[in-house]
Amino acid sequence: MWSDGDMKPSEYISYDALGLAELVRKKKVSASELVNAALARADALNSELNAIVVRRDEAVRAEAGQDLEGPFAGVPFLVKDMDGVLADEPNTSSSRSLVDWRPSTDSELFARYKDAGLLVIGKTNTPEFGITGVTESELRGPCHNPWDLKYTSGGSSGGSAAAVAARIVPAAHAGDGGGSIRIPASACGLFGLKPTRGRQPMGPYVGEGWSGLCVPHVVSRTVRDSAALLDVTHGADLGAPYAEPPAPRSFLLDSLRSPGRLRIGFSTAAMLGDETAPDCVTAVKDAALLLQSLGHEVVEVDLPVDSEELSLTYLTIVAASVAADVVGTERLTGKAPRPDMFELPTWFLRQVGDELSARELAEARDNCQRLGRNIAALYEGHGLDMHLSSTLAFPPVEIGELQPTAIQRAALSTLRRASIGVVLRTVLHELAEKSLSKTPNTQVFNMTGQPAMNVPLWWNDAGLPIGVQIAGKFGDEKRMLRLAAQLELARPWAEKMPTLAMA
Repeated sequence: MWSDGDMKPSEYISYDALGLAELVRKKKVSASELVNAALARADALNSELNAIVVRRDEAVRAEAGQDLEGPFAGVPFLVKDMDGVLADEPNTSSSRSLVDWRPSTDSELFARYKDAGLLVIGKTNTPEFGITGVTESELRGPCHNPWDLKYTSGGSSGGSAAAVAARIVPAAHAGDGGGSIRIPASACGLFGLKPTRGRQPMGPYVGEGWSGLCVPHVVSRTVRDSAALLDVTHGADLGAPYAEPPAPRSFLLDSLRSPGRLRIGFSTAAMLGDETAPDCVTAVKDAALLLQSLGHEVVEVDLPVDSEELSLTYLTIVAASVAADVVGTERLTGKAPRPDMFELPTWFLRQVGDELSARELAEARDNCQRLGRNIAALYEGHGLDMHLSSTLAFPPVEIGELQPTAIQRAALSTLRRASIGVVLRTVLHELAEKSLSKTPNTQVFNMTGQPAMNVPLWWNDAGLPIGVQIAGKFGDEKRMLRLAAQLELARPWAEKMPTLAMA
């Protein structure tokens, strides 16, 4: 035990999740002490961050006093307020429509977290239904970036990323349907791996999640925590629509191996956008040089993407899925959905989803599968093992910068009252052209199902993290984690910490 019976904040924040678990296992600290340390940090920092929206103080303190088992026994953890559910706890997805819903059972993923010994201290902020790349819902309010509070922490797992970057917990659950692990990981200077489609359980409340775009995992400070958490959660759940790709006996142990000499393509292009900001270009070029210095072959290769077609493809799937989610709230709550229960953009996507035909959704899914085959062929043709790009096309934006303007809100409000098919489709096409301009590089790998990770290697002159994205072959997380561990050793980012987190 610590001599004074309490773990000092400076001691608590110096360990990652595996490090804290080892302290508990060796009886150098108790699970209760770790929980108290995490809750104390939440008390001190969350009023500025608004990262945690549900607290479980009484419940988690009781759980910490029980006999705990698993590789993460006693480690404080946070889960996003969507992408999985905790029994008897609020699960709002930051929507007014779900404020009264309490699920009766854990989702499979969250059950596996508990089996691993993790202690959930609360739930984290997210945009409504995870739609946007910033966390600024009307229900919960904006989540702030620990590196500079006037900037966004990204989305949709912005609350989880802000809490980990602020050292409230060493790792937290996140989910990714279009970059929602990688975007906030980039904005907050964290490691964030989106696993391969089928790698993680989604049930029983969700089938495939946005037609297969969605995959849950975590944001973390260290690569080894991400690998070890993948060890305790991966594997298809009962009735899953996808089989899990082959996995190593242990992602953690495998990540200790050398990645060997890899051939890595790189591009500074904005895949579904028009331009890449200078900071993001610099981050990619810096990473390419680092990879070369580590002995890898790096070649410039742009991916075969039609930005206009794929943006519309992505938004078609999202609109259809959001429409189903909106209508599905009635099954959960018994209340028929009304416009005033949802934010304007959410209701607009519901209207678009209602207007789209089954053929259009089928075509969008076909486009995703065609893209996956084309990129696999490109990897094969160029002999690539992985591909490097900027995670974001621009540095983190200020809070409110991407919110609808007064004119846009008025237009969306008008559309609420008149579902005119041609108007809805026109707006959808305009949205496809503009909405992904800041975050145009992550959605491609949700559509193909490939694993992709944010690696925090560079910070700009303003002190904001600028992450790079590395995408591997389908099912090849093990080599990606080996490379990430090599990069982490070469440039140890976990030592970097926001000033706010040092308090």
